[in-house]
Amino acid sequence: MVNTDRSILVRKYFEEKRFVDSNIQSFNTLLERGLQEVIEENKEAEPTIIPHNIEKFKIRFGRITVGKPEITEADGSKRPIYPIEARLRKISYHAPIYLEVSTYINDVQRENFVAEVGKMPIMLKSKHCHLHGLGREDLIKRGEDPTDPGGYFIINGTERVIINVEDLAANNFMVEDDGSNTFLGRYFAARGSYKIPNTIERKKDGIYYLSFTRVKQMPLVVVLKSLGLLKDEEIMKSISTDKTYEEVILNLFEFVEIKTQEDAVDYIAKRIGIAQAKEIRIERTREILDKYLLPNIGMDGNFKSAKSRTLCKMLKRYMDVASGARPGDDKDHYMNKRIRMSGDLLLDLFRVNFKVLVGDILYNFQRIIKRGKLPSIRVIIRDKLLTSRLYSAMATGEWVGGRQGVSQRMSRTNFLDMVSHLQRVASPLSSSQENLNARALHCTHLGRLCPIETPEGTNIGLRKNLAMLCSLSQLVDEGEVLTKIKALGLKEAL
Repeated sequence: MVNTDRSILVRKYFEEKRFVDSNIQSFNTLLERGLQEVIEENKEAEPTIIPHNIEKFKIRFGRITVGKPEITEADGSKRPIYPIEARLRKISYHAPIYLEVSTYINDVQRENFVAEVGKMPIMLKSKHCHLHGLGREDLIKRGEDPTDPGGYFIINGTERVIINVEDLAANNFMVEDDGSNTFLGRYFAARGSYKIPNTIERKKDGIYYLSFTRVKQMPLVVVLKSLGLLKDEEIMKSISTDKTYEEVILNLFEFVEIKTQEDAVDYIAKRIGIAQAKEIRIERTREILDKYLLPNIGMDGNFKSAKSRTLCKMLKRYMDVASGARPGDDKDHYMNKRIRMSGDLLLDLFRVNFKVLVGDILYNFQRIIKRGKLPSIRVIIRDKLLTSRLYSAMATGEWVGGRQGVSQRMSRTNFLDMVSHLQRVASPLSSSQENLNARALHCTHLGRLCPIETPEGTNIGLRKNLAMLCSLSQLVDEGEVLTKIKALGLKEAL
């Protein structure tokens, strides 16, 4: 009876969901919101070389949309294309990307048009796919297998699948013990294209150091003073109001001579080797602090207070773990990990290559300006540039950030092999290193990852597969969550 009930539940689950629903949803989110976020990050571009009779020239990018898969024949005609034709003719199953572009001369609009800037590979069974919503009989008429779950791409007639990548959660502070009673606090601050590691550690001299980007091992107290926390009492209260940490007193005493915010910024500037005049030195250092220190909180000078409070709470947690007052964090726990699906990975790819496209537009514009002409932006947009770069990554599996094997040729040995390939999760860790803890089965894997299916050899434990009934939740906008929590009574700290 129990087995019968279980089979009914499983059957009911698959009547409503597919193995790859999470991946398809991730791709849909990319086309609906993700691409527009990239445009908002790069919505304006200003060429450095402009005609002498023009004071200001701007290129602005507006709304981006993706059409449905189509093919352009030799005579120039366009028509819809279905996956079966793409497979047989060994062409790609893709859709045009349309972008609204406008130019401004001295803040007066000169051009406003919608241009095709490239082609986007379309995931089968996604909202932009012609197979979306078709019933069993319609799929058979179109030459498709009605049991095919979708969730993959067709590049030059080859079926390619983007492998899910396991990664540490961003904007999440963790304190690890390396086993020799030394502790390291890690925080990956992510915002748009930025993902900057921030680390806190304590050296033998008892001083707490903070590292981020080119700022290496900077005394944490000095960084707090550069953000506006100048008084010792303020720093102590920001760390904790109910407990006095003696270790902090030692750090405060060590840098007691730094009394102003300017002194602290200048100290940092000298430590990182900026050898310019004092005003320029301070200005450059402030820019580094605003832009690269906890960019997820904010990237201008208005967020200094929030950043200093966050650093104080991170330091408090570090000291509590080091003293044994609270346990350290387990980086192998799935609470501290995220699975990056096809939508997230394609977003990274598009973000990098869109910047390349913008750079190419500016280069071509300036080259023509040097010849004494004022060109139309419409004629200098090379749509093949973005397309070729996207397809190169999809065809080879070489992704941004130096990752290999992100896109793979889908295995079609049988149906189970295909489903297994679509459910695969890869770790970014190197297979040549031991990493025993990362390879081991963790209790949080149960119900999420298959405890049996993993390859033998060097990749054991690093190549995993999602559990059969596992579904992945999508990222939720932090602003929406914060608004709802505030409505329940949350108040901001003063």
